[in-house]
Amino acid sequence: MNGRFIPDEQIQEILALADWAPAHGHTEPWRFVVYAKEKVQDFCLTHAVLYKKHTAPELFKETTYEKLLHMGDQASHVILAYMQRGDLPKIPALEEVAATSCAIQNLLLGATALGIATYWGSGGMAYKPPMKALLNLRVEDSVLGILYLGYADSPDAAGKRLVPIEEKVRWV
Repeated sequence: MNGRFIPDEQIQEILALADWAPAHGHTEPWRFVVYAKEKVQDFCLTHAVLYKKHTAPELFKETTYEKLLHMGDQASHVILAYMQRGDLPKIPALEEVAATSCAIQNLLLGATALGIATYWGSGGMAYKPPMKALLNLRVEDSVLGILYLGYADSPDAAGKRLVPIEEKVRWV
């Protein structure tokens, strides 16, 4: 990413696409927290500090701390995506996670269509209780990722798959 700012209107457009994900029981469990401009660096600092504070000394890695601190240096926006568990107990939590993942996919596809580079991060404290506490989430809610968005000077390299589609599909 090159540090150029994405207009907030484009971020709103891709969030609107996310809102069209399918959800069993119309629970619409996807939620997003958007950081922009100087708030991106504020989030990255907070994330790094959470990692340092809540990681046992024998597991702490200075390289991970530095990576978390600087992940957003060239990002325009950071979006935390999480699943807010619905009130219909008959719907399994797995379906709520799947629906939120679909919303994230819609967002990522929309970003790509607008020429926005994306990175879906899950490291550091993303899935740990301190991140949930930072976001004021309930025990039954789940963070699904930290999305870094920005412009890039060159297009993404072509995607790669290690297993051909024919090996992933069984026709009956």
